[in-house]
Amino acid sequence: MTELDYPVLPPAQTGLRGLCPRCGKGHIFKGFLTIAPRCEVCGLDFSFADPADGPAFFVMSIVSFPVVAFAGWLEIAHEPPIWVHLVTSLPMLLGGCLALLRPLKGWIVSSQYVHKAEEGRLAEPAAQPAPEPNP
Repeated sequence: MTELDYPVLPPAQTGLRGLCPRCGKGHIFKGFLTIAPRCEVCGLDFSFADPADGPAFFVMSIVSFPVVAFAGWLEIAHEPPIWVHLVTSLPMLLGGCLALLRPLKGWIVSSQYVHKAEEGRLAEPAAQPAPEPNP
């Protein structure tokens, strides 16, 4: 099948579930966060995918607000010893980050495919004609 034979699938539908953005059947990941070299169903090469630190930034931003709010409320309302924060806030932070990291990374990779995102490049300057020699 050619690229034109595949329907455009929504990145949220495929990426959040870790499925191939082209066919929607294969998998993006070969491990927890490692991107597979290609789709095992349609053969799409995932070398275009470079989510970099985007998923980690979004996950930290999303998870930190409720966890910090909870830890602040717990501290102000009950003034617990530090071990209570380690038993409550730390697992919430780690669990929230681990739960969201893979789906967000899949969503970003799928979005890169659908929107044909590429690395930014500077345009080559137009070639200037050589100056004429003065006689």
